[in-house]
Amino acid sequence: MNLYIKNILQLTLVLCLLPFNSALGQQDKEGGFIKTRILFVFDASQSMSGYWESDKKISIARNFLIGVVDSLETLPNVQMALRVYGHQSPVFMKNCHDTKLEVAFDINNAHKIRQKLRFLKPNGNTPIAYSLEQSANDFPPCPDCRNIVILITDGIEECGGDPCAVSRKLQEQGITLKPFIIGIGIDPNFKKTFDCVGYFYNAAKEENFKEVLRVVITQALNTTSAQVNLLDEDNMPTETNVNMTFYDLLSGKVKHNFVHTMNHKGNPDTLFLDPLISYKLEIHTIPPIFIDTVKVTAGKHTIIAADAPQGYLEARTIGRTHYREMQFIIRKRGQMETLHFQKINEKEKYLIGRYDLEFPTVPKIMLYDVEIRQSHTTTIEIPRPGIVTFISTTAGYGSIYKEEGRNLVWITNLDTRKNNQSLAIQPGIYTVVFRSGNSKNTFSTITKIFEVRPGSSSAIELY
Repeated sequence: MNLYIKNILQLTLVLCLLPFNSALGQQDKEGGFIKTRILFVFDASQSMSGYWESDKKISIARNFLIGVVDSLETLPNVQMALRVYGHQSPVFMKNCHDTKLEVAFDINNAHKIRQKLRFLKPNGNTPIAYSLEQSANDFPPCPDCRNIVILITDGIEECGGDPCAVSRKLQEQGITLKPFIIGIGIDPNFKKTFDCVGYFYNAAKEENFKEVLRVVITQALNTTSAQVNLLDEDNMPTETNVNMTFYDLLSGKVKHNFVHTMNHKGNPDTLFLDPLISYKLEIHTIPPIFIDTVKVTAGKHTIIAADAPQGYLEARTIGRTHYREMQFIIRKRGQMETLHFQKINEKEKYLIGRYDLEFPTVPKIMLYDVEIRQSHTTTIEIPRPGIVTFISTTAGYGSIYKEEGRNLVWITNLDTRKNNQSLAIQPGIYTVVFRSGNSKNTFSTITKIFEVRPGSSSAIELY
């Protein structure tokens, strides 16, 4: 059995042993499996014609890559494409645009990739940055696809480009995930050159190349398990039933939404994340919790912990009132920004702490420094209002005031378009000041003091 066939059989066997289910473990919004698209960027520059142990570099790299293509073509939801650089112009021409998408993404295109690889001849320069830049156009639009670049090269950038900047731009734009770079016998000193481009693996010897390919393909396909521990006041992971959004840290795009769940054993349920992405996590408690950077390690179960102790708030009224559809405002203590609107007579969950509440009653009720405690329901009772009907012969100009010390504090205005109007007003003693719209005499102003009792109905005559 010749060396080529032996290597291919070994690699095919290794790849067939990849964890098939976990490779397809990520699901899209409709419950189907996410498509993974792998673009191989293959170095066919003049240096690839050099010998590397048993054969020319291009022959060794080509044979192993064909074995990978053979194995991947049997996997559903995996598509491949091939971009080659350094193969169209001789090296003396210094063509820094020598790159081409030789085989585009498609189903059942593995035979095209194999055919193209078999007839490649090393020829020109190494325009890595330009090739990566052009690869942005190789991925047809697909919002839920995982786009992966695997670059195979024996040298560094020769055309003055900045592969690091191009790679970062591709990731920030959400076009590709962090690329993989497989170096063929590259000087170890060049590692730093590639570390900023992506995940760099150097096959120092021919026998390492197969293992490097296996690791790269495994990481490209597999997801990694994780769990989110929402910690209560005692640092126990008891909080649950809240949505969590995972954003791509670089592009800012939403990658996952999960409603936190406890499994049948009472532990936070396991979820699966892409180890090729760094995430920003937003936990949609009130107020929300942010974790700026979440990284998962391939093959290692990751625990993500967040302090999320919560309690409940309920505001209610007794009996039937006009407040049934009322919503009140919740703010963090001492802050003016509105945190949430909550409907009266309904219970809502908040992070423990102190809050200020504003009820749009007449007059409005302000409650400061209301405490929410762990697993406790804080209940606020709003007094039942009375219904006051203001009756006048014509519409006019009027306002309602409440006496505080020696001052009259404005509460609300009467509707200038109505001569009869009813208001739900909190219990207390008030003053109404009114002048008919038809009157041109200031002395026709009417002032009346009235009392409102809980659940009462009364009429105030303004004439």
